[in-house]
This record gives sequence, structure tokens and C-alpha cells, in this order.
Amino acid sequence: MTEPRAVVSADEMHAYLVDQLNHALSRPGMFGGEPAILMLIEHLLFMEGQPGARWDVVIQPLRERGAFSAIGVKGVFRELIRGSHDNDIGSVHAEFAHRRGWLRADRLLEPHVHQELMARAPDWAAEDRYWPDVVAEFGAPSILFGGTNPKYGKTLAYVSADPEHPMVFFHLWNGDLDEASPTWNPSYEQPVLWAVRLGDRPFQESFTFTPTGRRLRPQ
Repeated sequence: MTEPRAVVSADEMHAYLVDQLNHALSRPGMFGGEPAILMLIEHLLFMEGQPGARWDVVIQPLRERGAFSAIGVKGVFRELIRGSHDNDIGSVHAEFAHRRGWLRADRLLEPHVHQELMARAPDWAAEDRYWPDVVAEFGAPSILFGGTNPKYGKTLAYVSADPEHPMVFFHLWNGDLDEASPTWNPSYEQPVLWAVRLGDRPFQESFTFTPTGRRLRPQ
């Protein structure tokens, strides 16, 4: 007869799922992409007494903002920019996680610092910038979506300590996958900023494109 096994508490399970969600948000490609993120969110909603609420509280609000297509957030980003969109996908779902208190940030901005960043970032993106430029201007990000390898694109997020304040995102691009070769071919020594995005706004209105970002938009 099999001996009964100890089962962790609900609090331990909740903490584990929050931890897994944060890993999936920052590196979606390593966790199964957007379906894995939505599954983890659904499990957390169940644990918090909202079973089956994913459509009403996650997907429908994104659809109303214009941030969710028939193939998810990825489909909307395909209309905005060439290349891979894993980091961009994670950044959108991080907004919901932040409002629920699930998001784990390395740095939280004081409200006045956050407001100043929101006011300055769109105008600052009027010219081309690179990853080191963003960090030099605004400090270390609250969250890095993507790895630290400069050969690949990534998204930097800046988060206020107040979950009601929208997140600010700097989307960075560094090349496309060469269809003739399985290797990645970076276009720059450092990823280039293609857009600044202010969260919680109608999606198409939330972006300020840099000159490079405008050139990279699909025809």
C-alpha cells in the first residue's frame, strides 16, 4: 500500500505559482509562451476564489484595449514590429499581475519619480536610443523581460510602488531570425529602442515609436 504523502499548504502553493508566473513573464519562451502564462494566471485566480474568471478579468479587458487578437497578445505585436515577441507578450500580462499584487519587481519607483518618468519618456523616445541609454537615463529597470545577452531584444519595465499607477515599458529590438539559417543574427551591438509604451491605455495609443521603430513596422 502506498504511503500517503504530505501536501503543501494553500499559502505555499500560491507562493509557488506566483514565483512560476514571474519566471514565465520574464522568459516566456522558456516556459511555453503565452498559453503557459495564461494557465498560471488561471490557477492563481482559482486559488483566490475566482475559478473560470480568466476570460472576464484577463482576456476581455485586453480585447477591449485592442491588446488581444485571435492568437493572443502576440498577434497584436505582429502588426506593430518585426521579429520575436516573447518579451513583449510577458510585459503586457505583467500589467495584470502587478494589479493583483503578484508581480515581483527588483526596483519600485517612488510615485514622484514614476510620474516624472511617464512625463519624460515619450519625448525622450523622439530619437533613436539603445539599451545602455535607457539605463543611464532612467536607472536600472524594475523588471527585465528577456535575458541579459545584448544579441537579443528585450523589454525594460519601470514600476511604481502604487499598483494603480501604470507601468512604463521600453521595448528593444535586435534583429530577426534568418530564414536561411537557424542562427540569430543581431543587427546592433546593443538592442535598439523601438518604442516606449505607457500601460493601461488603449493599446494603439500607448506607443511612442522611435525613428527605428517606425522603420521596422510591417508594411
